[in-house]
Amino acid sequence: MHAIRLRLKISLIIFLTVMVLGSISFMIAEGRSFLDAFYFVIVTMATVGYGDIHPVTPTGKISAIFIIVLGVGSFLGVIANTTEMMLSRKIRQATLQKVNIVVGVFFSEVGTKLITLFTRRDPDWENIRKDLLVTAGWSAQDFLKVTKAIRKYTYETAIDQAYLENLRSFLLEKRDCLVGLLENPVLVEHESFTDLLRAVFHLTEELAFREELSEMQDADRRHIVADIKRAYGLLVDQWLVHMKHLKDNYPYLFSLAMRVNPFLQEPSPVVTS
Repeated sequence: MHAIRLRLKISLIIFLTVMVLGSISFMIAEGRSFLDAFYFVIVTMATVGYGDIHPVTPTGKISAIFIIVLGVGSFLGVIANTTEMMLSRKIRQATLQKVNIVVGVFFSEVGTKLITLFTRRDPDWENIRKDLLVTAGWSAQDFLKVTKAIRKYTYETAIDQAYLENLRSFLLEKRDCLVGLLENPVLVEHESFTDLLRAVFHLTEELAFREELSEMQDADRRHIVADIKRAYGLLVDQWLVHMKHLKDNYPYLFSLAMRVNPFLQEPSPVVTS
């Protein structure tokens, strides 16, 4: 998209320059009014012919040659690049829609439950929980403010054997889902979400390779804690992005997401009021 914009900008600069200088040149050389000169330049660059206006002086004919050589190419460049940009925007919008579907599947199948597993072992989770009780009244500014706040949060986790076994069991159960998501080609458009998937899958692999979690040494436990904290931070960040997307585009999905918000003390899908 950036390359298309650059080509369009260059074509527009050449087009406008030729249009202005060509009009001035034709006014002087042919003694035409500005309107006639401007009309001549436009019909020349648009390749529709001259009609009742055409150059008759040598200087006017030379000017016409330059207008044809430079102007026609730049005019067609403007049309072609504008069309390409519009098509690229439509394709990108369609791709992002598919990406958001994939993100929604992840949070339905894995993400929301994983947040619950992480937060309930965060000794200081109340500090982040109170900021993430998303409501229907949240504005774009509210989402932006909370996003900045949570990125400063220090994610912690307290682990023991039972917790790690429960976490491993859940992640291994969802392993095929994670592999399928990672293989989805549309995710090249969403680098931050791909980073989250990689972090969660890496944690899954780390836990899967350890048959006896009770025999972990301190250094190994610290390594696992670091992997959990990495996935935890990325997960909360992307969850908030996902919630904003639902609020902006799918009110009925957002309604359910608010009710099962993992940062509620007792989330429930049941509508009470």
